[in-house]
Amino acid sequence: MAIIHATDQDFKDQTKEGLVLVDFWATWCGPCKMIAPVLEELDGDLAGKAKIVKVDVDENQSTAGEYGIMSIPTLVLFKDGEIVDKVVGFQPKEQLADLIEKHS
Repeated sequence: MAIIHATDQDFKDQTKEGLVLVDFWATWCGPCKMIAPVLEELDGDLAGKAKIVKVDVDENQSTAGEYGIMSIPTLVLFKDGEIVDKVVGFQPKEQLADLIEKHS
């Protein structure tokens, strides 16, 4: 499954069903660039267990504001549209996999 880039307009649709790991990020953010390949790898490993959605906070300020995103990268795990977990900053792949496993 490919990583989806969500906008303010389609964010709710992208997160309403199943497990969705949302990466709130920005193009100028160093740690965001570091976590991008980790998310690509994780996406390959998940095989339908969860999907990964990226939200550029500069282009989608209303969604970032709604969820109180103050630092990036912030990774928020949604289950059927509800927030079930949240981590801030760079995370290794194993930690993100454990986070998803805990809620699947």
